[in-house]
Amino acid sequence: MKRMFHGGVHPHDHKETRDLAIVQIPLPDELAVSLSQHIGAPARPIVSRGDRVLKYQPIAEPSGFVSAGLHAPTSGTVKGIEPMPHPSGRFIPAIIIEPDGLNEAGDTLKHADPDLEKGPEAWKEMVRNAGIVGMGGAAFPTHVKLNPPKDKPIDLVVANGVECEPFLTADHRVMLEDPDPIIGGLRLAMEIVGAGRAIVAIEANKPDAAEKIRSMDLPPGCEVDVLPVRYPQGAEKQLIFALTGRQVPSGGLPMDVGVVVQNVGTLAAIHEAVTTGRPLVERVMTLGGTVPKGPGNYRVVMGTPLSHIIETTGGLQGPAARIISGGPMMGLPLSGFESSMTKGTSGLLVFGARDFRELQSRPCIRCGSCVRACPVHLLPHTLGNLVEWDHFDELEEYHIRDCIECGCCTYICPADRNLVQYIRQGKAELLARSRSK
Repeated sequence: MKRMFHGGVHPHDHKETRDLAIVQIPLPDELAVSLSQHIGAPARPIVSRGDRVLKYQPIAEPSGFVSAGLHAPTSGTVKGIEPMPHPSGRFIPAIIIEPDGLNEAGDTLKHADPDLEKGPEAWKEMVRNAGIVGMGGAAFPTHVKLNPPKDKPIDLVVANGVECEPFLTADHRVMLEDPDPIIGGLRLAMEIVGAGRAIVAIEANKPDAAEKIRSMDLPPGCEVDVLPVRYPQGAEKQLIFALTGRQVPSGGLPMDVGVVVQNVGTLAAIHEAVTTGRPLVERVMTLGGTVPKGPGNYRVVMGTPLSHIIETTGGLQGPAARIISGGPMMGLPLSGFESSMTKGTSGLLVFGARDFRELQSRPCIRCGSCVRACPVHLLPHTLGNLVEWDHFDELEEYHIRDCIECGCCTYICPADRNLVQYIRQGKAELLARSRSK
């Protein structure tokens, strides 16, 4: 029985690119493969300036359990390892590769297991070796999710095809154009974690995708659930409640209620890693907004400069006043197109000055709109006030760490208070304090 999670909002979905087929972006003259493309410890480079690398060759290794390796997206020469602009706004070391135009693959593919004979333990290692991370935006290393503790049995795998952020349509197109690897990856994920059930979750604004997935040879115990359009329907905890009624506890993870959630693009990457040996070196993303001349869905290799994506799709039809990596609700604001494509880049949105207004923050009027909209049952207005007044010691009492930073509170606030930014600031302060102890 499907349920409705608490709160949420209904922004216009702006899925104008939903009918545009995926197009490959050509290789740029230079790639900047960031060492930090995932949650957790940055990757550790294992190549040096002057090295020739082959496509799919490992170029950086995980530096901890919650980390992910990197691979060369094409063949070429390593020009150096330098701090480069990152979507986070910081300068983070990246491996600079000059492609040689040969696109020559190495022997990585010899490790493939097309017959699927090795079994779940070997498959988990293959996923780890492929550098796969969550491709819904969070970029959490996938092998960690597929390794739940033995005291947390998993009975359900959810394939997340909700894609609830406005403007983004990459997952939609992948489900329509290439569903086989998604279902293959779902089958593998079920076997790896020992789950007997699976649900492919899709929002009601993608009926063609739901029909396509239903027509596939689904694993036993798998069903397709079409959910009402409501943001943030695709957030893990809210999705789990809507599908099953199970509530992930405060501070907990989906595995605490026997569930593993994987984005549909991530599942496709799992299938490719296990059946072909190919690591994660490219992904599909949406170019959208009002300013790009060539909006659409594009397959892009990691390390491609965002400026190259703009140039090869026709450029811009006016000044870029607002640039976002990801979706408009949870994406990262960019100051320009200097950063490069990462594993978590689900979209690149570009808007003109007329498309948005600056928030004119005013004092909280205690209307309760943010409380009603919060999908995690928090008090966003209180958290915002505490941060504004520097009362950081009280934030834990109000469960600030449970905030998923969906932006519903900021979206709904009649006083134009950027509550999600206050909450991010509060989290950053608590993290800094914990590290200084």
